[in-house]
Amino acid sequence: MPILKENILIVDDDVHILELLQRHLQSLNYHTFKAISVREAVTILKDTKIDVLITDLKMPEVDGFELLKFTSEHYPNMAKLVITGFPSIQDSLAVIKSGAVEYLTKPFTKSELIEALNKTLKQNKPKSKSQTSPFITDGKYGDIIGRSQGIKHVVQLIERVKNNKATVFISGESGTGKELVARSIHYQGQFSRGPFIAVNCGGIPENLLEAELFGYVKGAFTGAETNRNGFFQAANGGTIFLDEIGNASLAVQSRLLRVLQEKEVIKVGSQKPEKMDLRIITATNSNLKDMIKAKTFREDLYYRLTVVEIDVPPLRDRSEDIPLLVDKFLFKYGIEYKDRFVKIDPEALTILERYSWPGNIRELENILQRAIILSDNIVTTEALPASLKYNIDFNSDDFVSLKDMEKQYILKVLRACNNNKTRAAEILKINRKTLRDKLKA
Repeated sequence: MPILKENILIVDDDVHILELLQRHLQSLNYHTFKAISVREAVTILKDTKIDVLITDLKMPEVDGFELLKFTSEHYPNMAKLVITGFPSIQDSLAVIKSGAVEYLTKPFTKSELIEALNKTLKQNKPKSKSQTSPFITDGKYGDIIGRSQGIKHVVQLIERVKNNKATVFISGESGTGKELVARSIHYQGQFSRGPFIAVNCGGIPENLLEAELFGYVKGAFTGAETNRNGFFQAANGGTIFLDEIGNASLAVQSRLLRVLQEKEVIKVGSQKPEKMDLRIITATNSNLKDMIKAKTFREDLYYRLTVVEIDVPPLRDRSEDIPLLVDKFLFKYGIEYKDRFVKIDPEALTILERYSWPGNIRELENILQRAIILSDNIVTTEALPASLKYNIDFNSDDFVSLKDMEKQYILKVLRACNNNKTRAAEILKINRKTLRDKLKA
């Protein structure tokens, strides 16, 4: 189902309400932006087309009334829905005067939210626009390949954020193509002429990451013999992509929070701030919410990084994209290693489509790269690793953990169902989400 055309901005300093609202609205297929302060909301409004504003009233520093006044003059056609836990007659009158259509009191049910939102949209009906799919018919969008619903959803989200500088958080398993999504956001949008700087936070030693990201001045530490710009200065005017953000130390997280709040960077060893104009995209395959509970990741930073969230599906959930990806790698490595396009035997392709791909697209690419080297004009089943092919499950006296045994059995059921996850979930008497979670473990 395509995402509905309205962009909704949710503003609330209570992160639990923020998440609840986002969950409800996403279940209704709306695209949401999140802000935990009025300052961040104004930043999003300035370069993003927002159709509906949902805001709390009582917030620290600058409250929701100020935001309503700002939007009523700067964005008079924007629909406004107010949510508050402290209703009063004076507040109600002020809200009505600001142009808000509906006034919702906490706590509220999902049905009450839907009713209030429908009334708000009906009152401020946006002009209908013809919705054309950005997805090219041959299954390509920039460097992203696929026709599955999961990939179409990712592309729809990219289309929503590519022309603004809202902070984007990309989640997904290792090897799913998170950097490819980040590059598409940058290069498909209006800021594509600016630099795109990709940084693997897990690939830089912890004691050097802070200096590499933000730069340093001469004498800041032993070995700092000259002033040096960091990755943030290099990305100014464009996009910085921070992969594996979960590896950043608390000191780096604190500095990153300042960049997001103040739009400025201070080099290590300096006290002079430098203004920055860039978009920040982050990604990880770690569970940041678990890290927040363990106090290894800042909760306030998490909510500033996840203004927009994009979840990249694993390859096992988009098996219909495998033939397109296979063609891409056959062409790429066929030209590189054989000076010609290499084909694949239908039986070999069937084996690739059946496999569950725990390493995702990266694993598929590595296997095809090896297979092309071992083949002549066509990749046959002989060129594929034995681990992909059918294996007889002999009884073994080797003891394994219950978790490993469970995963082996799930993979066995998947093979028997030709990787049909719905059928496998029925046999295992679990839902598809539980099946996905167990395969990730």
